[in-house]
Amino acid sequence: MIRNYDKLIFELSKEGRVGYSLPKKEIDGYCMCCGLPDNLKRETTPELPEVTEFDVVRHYTNLSNKNFGVDTGFYPLGSCTMKYNPRINEEMAAHPAFTQLHPSLPVECAQGALEVYYNLAESLAEISGLAAFTLNPYAGAHGELAGLMIMRQYHMQRGDLKRTKVIVPDSAHGTNPASAAVCGLEIVEVKSTANGTVDVEDLKPLLDDTIAGIMMTNPNTLGIFETEIPEISRLVHECGGLLYYDGANLNAVLGKCRPGDMGFDIMHINLHKTFSTPHGGGGPGDGPVGVRAGLEQYLPNPQVKKDADGKFYLECDEKSSGYVSNFLGNFGVIMRAYTYILTLGRENVKMVGPLAVLNANYVKEALKGDYYLPIEGVCKHEFVFDGLVDKSTGVTTLDIAKRLLDYGYHAPTIYFPLLFHQSIMIEPTETESKETLDEFIAVMKKVAREAAENPDVVKSAPHSTPVRRLDETTAARFPKTTYKQMKG
Repeated sequence: MIRNYDKLIFELSKEGRVGYSLPKKEIDGYCMCCGLPDNLKRETTPELPEVTEFDVVRHYTNLSNKNFGVDTGFYPLGSCTMKYNPRINEEMAAHPAFTQLHPSLPVECAQGALEVYYNLAESLAEISGLAAFTLNPYAGAHGELAGLMIMRQYHMQRGDLKRTKVIVPDSAHGTNPASAAVCGLEIVEVKSTANGTVDVEDLKPLLDDTIAGIMMTNPNTLGIFETEIPEISRLVHECGGLLYYDGANLNAVLGKCRPGDMGFDIMHINLHKTFSTPHGGGGPGDGPVGVRAGLEQYLPNPQVKKDADGKFYLECDEKSSGYVSNFLGNFGVIMRAYTYILTLGRENVKMVGPLAVLNANYVKEALKGDYYLPIEGVCKHEFVFDGLVDKSTGVTTLDIAKRLLDYGYHAPTIYFPLLFHQSIMIEPTETESKETLDEFIAVMKKVAREAAENPDVVKSAPHSTPVRRLDETTAARFPKTTYKQMKG
């Protein structure tokens, strides 16, 4: 175990120090040392640090204090919607009545958990304007895959086997074409207009009897509301395709408009982006998928149903698109989202979108004199700058992102979307106060001044973080992931 302070390596491991000892004998007649067969024993002693419990606790506590999260500061990461996770969600998810349930329990012994699952699915259906939901997928991208599997199953059940193409806007999240490809579908790109929305005229010649559907995000990745959805819906449905709604940006319209009412047939929801469940670190997650009336039978198996007596049971449909997960998704995440909806209630859910939109437009208008705004007008939950207005000193978006770390802010999303060379995507969520936004605006303006007056201080940032600017290419290609590598 090592620490790095200003490029000096301090070795914590000292021979003979012990933090924990396994009991030598837990079962009568069996010894941890002697009971293992010879073919399972190591020939050499493992190279592990020898440290005390106190050293280990202090080491990892210090590391955790260096982490940045939405609980420690402003996190304006665009597209990802880094929402605050209320503590009541964690309390409910940790309730022993749920955490002590085994996933293989008979349904008769898990009626409360099934009721939570069923009620959340019903709530999401009402919020989205769709008929039914599954909560089985483990993440947003997993939900995309499950939704596209439903789309394929719909066409296959009808014998319409030529429909193997999916239309994806050039501004789409990268997971859209990736999920389509994993599902065995061919990607067809549709261009955007100068105002960042789908070009309907470019879409029309792409529509024929090989199109399975179109994937769209509304508001789109630029934070712009797609006003031509009714016409796009008409055109795609007339050619026999389905509309897929990427729910990544649902937070912007939560409680104000519903994808089902816009004409979408299938959608996934990122619970971590809209319904305040944990985000980042590779999981856990949950990506519910909803469908319009007439597509319910294609949802993944098993599906949670309720009988006339109010009892919950599991049902499998032979027309289903199949199984996408073990059991019924990540129940702890489901519990958090359900708690969030109950806490807000019907009237306050309607406030989430408007407050997120208000915060985004407030920041955008305050900064557009210093940072180049390629698309004017009212945005929704997020917006994109194309670097600084004054690019004469060569200060890039990456430099700005690194300099923000010195002022205690997590950087916005950079170099995405790919429509602009120096993209800075900013998304302040609905829970941020005006004071926090004003402080962030002041820092962004200060960095812009530094870029003009003292560009080297920005280009060499960060200066005050535990780790300075890294060679990210080398780190990605030649990562050191083991203790032995670092020791050498």
